[in-house]
Amino acid sequence: MFYDEALRNTSFTIGGNYSRRDVLAALGALSSASLLAADQRSQVAITMDDVAWANIPTQFQREACTRLLNAFQEHGKLRAALFVTGSNVDSAEGRAIVQRWSDQGHMIANHTWSHRMYNKSIEPGEFADDMLRCDQLVRTYSGFRPYFRFPALKEGGTAERRDWMRKFLREHNYRNGAVTIDASDWYYDQRLRECLTRDASFDVNRFRAPYLTHMWDRACCYDGLARKVLGRPIQHTILVHFNLLNTLFLGDLLEMFKTKNWDVVNVETAYRDPVFKREPNNAPAGESLVWALAKETGRFDAELRYPGEDDVYEKPILDRLGL
Repeated sequence: MFYDEALRNTSFTIGGNYSRRDVLAALGALSSASLLAADQRSQVAITMDDVAWANIPTQFQREACTRLLNAFQEHGKLRAALFVTGSNVDSAEGRAIVQRWSDQGHMIANHTWSHRMYNKSIEPGEFADDMLRCDQLVRTYSGFRPYFRFPALKEGGTAERRDWMRKFLREHNYRNGAVTIDASDWYYDQRLRECLTRDASFDVNRFRAPYLTHMWDRACCYDGLARKVLGRPIQHTILVHFNLLNTLFLGDLLEMFKTKNWDVVNVETAYRDPVFKREPNNAPAGESLVWALAKETGRFDAELRYPGEDDVYEKPILDRLGL
């Protein structure tokens, strides 16, 4: 298979030139006293957005869904959340992907029909109709749970628009499918696909270490911020996307967290953390829930950038790496 040819003879790395064997050996050498107490360990669940399967290059597309689902199976039969953009799966192929996720016990949730951001270019009622159109699709799957995620995590530019949608979601028995660890895997994927467009023989493995380094950096940033804002560790939800990058490296991402002594948990377990009941009083509203809670305090402005994540932060890194 093309995937196997692309990935063979490579070793797992975590932000450097260390093999899986090196990492595991180092971890094995740690004394139990050096490990965090169980109630202080960082925990994370995977949430995956969009299901933009048609954007995956043809040579990778057929195996994409299988590889993603296998990664969860191989790491303890983990259960993730798939936040579906309806227009992306409005075909026999797209619906079959959602069905496979549902059949394997993953949460199926709502990410609007058209993925239009909730900004001044769309009226609240129009945005709500777009969400309800997707609702008609996702609730046909047994894995459906009433969680809604705003495109690009933008929840309203004013307090009035923010509160309008919060009321609407409550009236329709939906919860906010908030992200606590935001990241820019979508941009790394975009750059990877651009490399393949320029050169069909491009070594996709060149993106493994930069991607994992980025994800680890963002996880540590938001985890540290959560502990400072809330005074305790939380059960995180991390944002990734149904894209080529994750079909290649999702398994490595899961293993990275485990070798870094994070617990990877089922998504419904994570959403039981009381932090997900919080509704920060910010306008504009949105970003990572941890970012928003920090912003609400007024004590962390010196370390909060806006937007929390974007391509402008990652472009210099990938330019420097020639990717």
